[in-house]
Amino acid sequence: MSRNHHPNLWPPFTSITTTPPLEQVVRGEGALLHRAEGGPLIDGISSWWVTLHGHAHPVVAAAIAEQAATLEQVIFAEFTHPQAERLAQRLAQHTHLDRVFFSDNGSTAVEVALKTAVQWWHNRGEPRQQLIAFDGAYHGDTFGAMAVGARSLFSEPFDPLLFPVARVPWPHTHWDDATVDQREQEALSALEQALKTPTAAVILEPLVQGAGGMRMVRPAFLQAVEQQVRQAGSLLIADEVLAGFGRCGTLLASQRAGIHPDLVALSKGLTAGFLPMGITMARESIFAEFLGSDPTRTLWHGHSFTANPLGCAAANASLDLLEAEPENYQRFEERHQPRLERLARHPKVQRPRLCGTIAAFDLVTDSAEGYLNPAGKILRSLVREHGVLIRPLGDVVYLLPPLCISDAQLDQCYDAIETGLDALRDQA
Repeated sequence: MSRNHHPNLWPPFTSITTTPPLEQVVRGEGALLHRAEGGPLIDGISSWWVTLHGHAHPVVAAAIAEQAATLEQVIFAEFTHPQAERLAQRLAQHTHLDRVFFSDNGSTAVEVALKTAVQWWHNRGEPRQQLIAFDGAYHGDTFGAMAVGARSLFSEPFDPLLFPVARVPWPHTHWDDATVDQREQEALSALEQALKTPTAAVILEPLVQGAGGMRMVRPAFLQAVEQQVRQAGSLLIADEVLAGFGRCGTLLASQRAGIHPDLVALSKGLTAGFLPMGITMARESIFAEFLGSDPTRTLWHGHSFTANPLGCAAANASLDLLEAEPENYQRFEERHQPRLERLARHPKVQRPRLCGTIAAFDLVTDSAEGYLNPAGKILRSLVREHGVLIRPLGDVVYLLPPLCISDAQLDQCYDAIETGLDALRDQA
């Protein structure tokens, strides 16, 4: 029986008029989503990049259940609790950033980083207003996060209300890219010029711009960016909402990139996809500028569910799994490599690229490149017929599966995409 759109739901990033009714999922297990109608789907995108270890992982589920029977919520402006303290200590050890500010999601983690950077300069008596971001960036959908993201159809109604941001090119690359060296130098020259204006912070997505099209850069470029930021005396913000927690082959993408940001935004994989939570990490030297008897030095920002004990319990359980079996994310790129190499020979595939758990390529189509390219939606439907969930970003196709996916399931993902590409080629 076919379903209509639910009369009370308003789904995100969805054009209701042109999108088929949403399917109902009744259960998740590992890499699988079980639907009310039809067979199970392999979740090839980790349900918007959050499901780290797999759906309904028993270790994380048990930790949440135990915490729910102990303490479900407490005002974090008045009290702390063991799960938050343990999580903060562990993240500080992993990141070498001493201070942890809890929030609710990735956008707010970025907002906190931006506000912290700007107020840090204000508290020092050296106000700086300029922020620098990279072309094609996506940092979230709240106003500050939209402002530092690329202007697009998502932000267009709000553009007059967004604060100005200096932008420099993002020299994204792919396999057999002959022009990347020149484009990196051009980007660094543009950054050097932008930094001549006193700058509060430079924000970037280390190694991979996610929603901007899985656009990957080389570590050496990011190291050169950091060097320029340091020379200008500005702060460096790493938005690791997508890239963190093993997605790029190391616990944080900044570690693989070889950079040392002053502020880091975390979310998505933080709680293994079980509960919403955001975190902004900061250096102790940044935190110190918010101390003192003058209340105007305080970071006046907060959320009702700050450091929610259930979310902290999920995050601690997820870290337990990451620490116990780091090879699950450290070796994932090796699993993608031969499969993507085979797929890259398909005539509908161009610009293949790979970073950790993220494999991506651009479709060869006759339509304009970008998010509104229709080929991705067509391919998504074709692939779903073969039991795999993908969600292309326009003409950008990617796989970002949970760490638990089996080799057989990963093969099914690539086979389904190849079969869908064959159908696209035959339709042309």
